[in-house]
Amino acid sequence: MQILNSSFDPVTIQETVNWAIRFIQEEKRGYICTVNVAILMMMENNKRLAKIINKAVLIVADGQPIIWTSRWLSAPLPSRVAGIDLIYELAAVAEQRQLGIYLLGGTTDVIADAAAKLQSKHPRLKISFDNGYFSSQQAAGRAEAIRQSGASILFVGMGVPRQEYFLEEHWENLGVNLAIGVGGSFDVIAGRKKRAPLWVQEVGLEWLYRLLQEPRRLWRRYLFTNLQFIYTLLQAFIHKSQKKQAA
Repeated sequence: MQILNSSFDPVTIQETVNWAIRFIQEEKRGYICTVNVAILMMMENNKRLAKIINKAVLIVADGQPIIWTSRWLSAPLPSRVAGIDLIYELAAVAEQRQLGIYLLGGTTDVIADAAAKLQSKHPRLKISFDNGYFSSQQAAGRAEAIRQSGASILFVGMGVPRQEYFLEEHWENLGVNLAIGVGGSFDVIAGRKKRAPLWVQEVGLEWLYRLLQEPRRLWRRYLFTNLQFIYTLLQAFIHKSQKKQAA
């Protein structure tokens, strides 16, 4: 279904994982984008980002407001598919199927701790990693390291739109079958930040939980982004209704 500048695939987390494994087994190449309200609003003003995301082989809804909007538009998406959940689920399957993964993003300490946490859960999983703090001149070296690792799956957590730009600019040299932008997931996996309890996630209040943890950093972003989303959505709805009446 279409919401503003992005289409969304109607899949659950398990369907996404199953799809990803089939995709890799068929030796295809592509990337998954997890899109939330903040990213949707960036896409309104950033045509390059919108183009990259809409070229993804799969676009999933990473945010309860997207799910609510899909229901309001009478084309309900089945559930939220968060980047961090894809890391956990795909890491488990990758261990079983002997597929290597690569983690790119965060500080040196954060990414090392995130890799260690995943390794402790999945001892036979081949994990390679590197931090996300590098210059444009060093980017090609990161891409080559990913290729040399032999990883099948790349998780990039460098924030939007930097992680998408990296994939676009270096896609031909990465060598992986599948890449997924996962934002700040490594901070949570490494234990630097806490994730909301499951019941908070299920009622769509994970944003509030994060806001209470980091009010000074997040209050403006959440307030203005959410208001912008509602305003833009209503504008699009009114415009669509007017076009129907004129037809």
